[in-house]
Amino acid sequence: MRILLLIISLAVVTACTSPNKKNTTTTEEVKPSDLTTPEGVIIQPQTETDTLKGSPKAYAVGKIGGANFTINYYSPATRGRMIWGGLVAYDNVWVTGAHKATSIEFDHDIKVGETIVTAGKYAFFTIPGKDQWTVIFNKNWNQHLADDYSEAEDVVRLNVVPETEEQQQERLRYVIKDEGAGAGEIVMYWEKLEVSIPVTIAN
Repeated sequence: MRILLLIISLAVVTACTSPNKKNTTTTEEVKPSDLTTPEGVIIQPQTETDTLKGSPKAYAVGKIGGANFTINYYSPATRGRMIWGGLVAYDNVWVTGAHKATSIEFDHDIKVGETIVTAGKYAFFTIPGKDQWTVIFNKNWNQHLADDYSEAEDVVRLNVVPETEEQQQERLRYVIKDEGAGAGEIVMYWEKLEVSIPVTIAN
């Protein structure tokens, strides 16, 4: 009888401690802690030439609504050069920075124009024009300049009209602006040009 009770007890303990083998579905979410840790410097408003060499690694961080954004890029300086239609050619895909593709990362689905873009990390390219720019989010964020750029990997393209600023911005700079009600802008400043990309948080 004691042996029988011992066997029953062992069976109960084994059943309670056995792993649950039911099939489960897990959904991975990009959380703020999952965003790439930014490296480099934060570029400030700057009208004069500095003493930094080349195009330093830089970043911008910010929030729009409940979404966290990180932009990693390299920041070139004007140094008295002709930028638009000179150093940066018109009508060609540009990394909108230097050295390698600028990356933009966010932890909530967003809407760019009429396109919903899933939370994640993307390359940010532009095609500058004299009167209009095309802004691009592309899947291949880890590439040198635009060497491996493929339009087939674009997730969104949006045409925007740049604005001319009165003050010079010596080094290329990004700013993430929260305008409230789940809307905002990703803004690039360089030379005397401002390019704004409207963003809203997708429900």
